[in-house]
Amino acid sequence: MLIAAAAIASIGWIVLRAHAQIAVRNQGYVPYSDAPINYRSEDLSDPVAKLQHLLDRGKATLQYEPEYGYLKSVLGLLKVPVDSQTLVFSKTSFQYKKISPDHPRALYFNDDVYIGKVHEGKAIEVVSFDPMQGAIFYLLDERKVDHPTFQRAELDCTQCHIAAGTRGVPGVLLRSIYPTTTGTQAPSSKSFITDQESPLKDRWGGWYVTGDAGSQPHMGNAVVEDQQSTADAQQDEVKRLISLSRPFDASAYLTSDSDIVAHLVLAHQTQMHNLITLTNYKTRLALYAAANRNKSAGLPADTPLSESDRQQFERPAEQLLHYLLFINEAPLSVSNAQSIDKTSAFAKEFALRGIRDRKGRSLRDFDLRTRTFRYPCSYLIYSDSFDSLPEPAKGYVYHRLLEILTGEDKSADFVSLSDEDRHAILEILLATKAGLPEEWREYAKSNHMHIHLAQTHSRQSRQG
Repeated sequence: MLIAAAAIASIGWIVLRAHAQIAVRNQGYVPYSDAPINYRSEDLSDPVAKLQHLLDRGKATLQYEPEYGYLKSVLGLLKVPVDSQTLVFSKTSFQYKKISPDHPRALYFNDDVYIGKVHEGKAIEVVSFDPMQGAIFYLLDERKVDHPTFQRAELDCTQCHIAAGTRGVPGVLLRSIYPTTTGTQAPSSKSFITDQESPLKDRWGGWYVTGDAGSQPHMGNAVVEDQQSTADAQQDEVKRLISLSRPFDASAYLTSDSDIVAHLVLAHQTQMHNLITLTNYKTRLALYAAANRNKSAGLPADTPLSESDRQQFERPAEQLLHYLLFINEAPLSVSNAQSIDKTSAFAKEFALRGIRDRKGRSLRDFDLRTRTFRYPCSYLIYSDSFDSLPEPAKGYVYHRLLEILTGEDKSADFVSLSDEDRHAILEILLATKAGLPEEWREYAKSNHMHIHLAQTHSRQSRQG
């Protein structure tokens, strides 16, 4: 039932006794546990692991509030904005009995962390992205204790979060369903994995959505009217859904919004995370297999990779490039007189966190009329996860990206990128992205383009 719900972080747990370990760990098979990935390794540098280290040393403290538990403190310490709140009322997470249209689950996120909070729930659910390992799952017991601890959860989480919807690696996904009045998925109905390529008409089933989508229909804020057949559903999907007759109690949440712009950003970000992790994993697996093969054959360790080895990571790297540049993004259709972001506090906060070039441009700037972002290149190119892509995959991605942005690659795959967009993205990256390869520097120099490559960017400039 968990996997059928619209969810991020449907995390399993078990209560052993009062104040005992709540997260299920080290029981049963978890994919990628062996070399070279070693997913169960404790050598982590994701934001929650770093925060837990500070908590253990007494350098940070989680504050408890009777109404919200540790939620506000968690969001503050992890720099997760309250305005990122989205609300999902389909039955999701191990606390599904407490989730319904009357009491939706609140989700909050930044570039690296996803936080799930159930009304009157027993644990805060967390997905935190490690630069090398991808999604790491944690639980924080909501009971007030002297030393609250983020406990890593593995077994039950990975059953849903290493699957086709996460591209086969530890990751996150959004699901859109036809929900009943109780939040369960309607029998014999379809469901959809939501990403940036999903038509809006198939998005947000089982979610609340606040904000103006213009004239574009979507599945949010509605439930199935009755138990119609699958055939009827396929013939008349709009008829199957009716608007919820009563709103939820907004006073139980940090904000009354389930921001439409936050939903659009989630649709991009979740699968972008998964593709970065997929490229990372495939590269490490290919290199590991090649090294073992060379060793067995008595070949030098620096023997060049075979074409077959390279294809293992070049294929996902090409998928990553397409997604990074929003190729095949589902179009928005909002007239110039309308603006999706006119009441969005999230949109304003999100854009303010952008690293800007001398012309004031940022990859976090929104369009929200015909597409989500003004400049179609993912802001996650600044993330630690992207920077941690292992060679030779990272070099391949950068080389191909330069070919595309300079117009050297004129293939049909990237025809949707206008010359204006390519040039703007190239200028922005040259001026703001640390660690660009020498090939990029030489191009900038020979074409008299401004380049300002600080070797480091503060975490605050990326996370806000």
